Amino acid sequence: MGWIILIIVVVLLLAIAGIYNSLVTARQKVKNAWSQIDVQLQRRFDLIPNLVESVKGYMNHESEVLTKVAELRTSWANASTVKEKAELDNQLSGALKTIMAVSENYPDLKANQNFTNLQEELSQTENKISYSRQFYNDSVTMYNTKLEVVPSNIVAGLFGFKHEELFKVDSEEARKNVKVDFNK
Repeated sequence: MGWIILIIVVVLLLAIAGIYNSLVTARQKVKNAWSQIDVQLQRRFDLIPNLVESVKGYMNHESEVLTKVAELRTSWANASTVKEKAELDNQLSGALKTIMAVSENYPDLKANQNFTNLQEELSQTENKISYSRQFYNDSVTMYNTKLEVVPSNIVAGLFGFKHEELFKVDSEEARKNVKVDFNK
């Protein structure tokens, strides 16, 4: 009888260890996915001032956009949560839409090789950001699901695993196209 109890305890401990390890692996995958978003968003923040400089001669309100981008970069450096960074990302997307709308009104600017190269780099970065967001949200969803299903929810509760936030657009304004009117 003692051997049976010992075998049951060993099997139970191995199951708990396996579940714990799978939770740790999922949590690390979430952290890695967030790091990938962070890298791409930082790259975008670094590219935008160059883009603004290329557009400066064509924009009457370039100082406002440049100031906004500079403020967002500073806020980005100080942001620590997914929610804060998502909000800053949404604001930066609005500034980008304004810059791109300006380019549509100036054929000379669109023909400028420097602007074209920056626009292409930015487009590639946006694609990477989009993929990274999707990968992050998939990783968070898988991790959060493990925290809620039996038996891993028991192990997660015992060891203090916490839910992670999804990267999402919180404002309806960020989902809309930017309207640029130069007649004001």
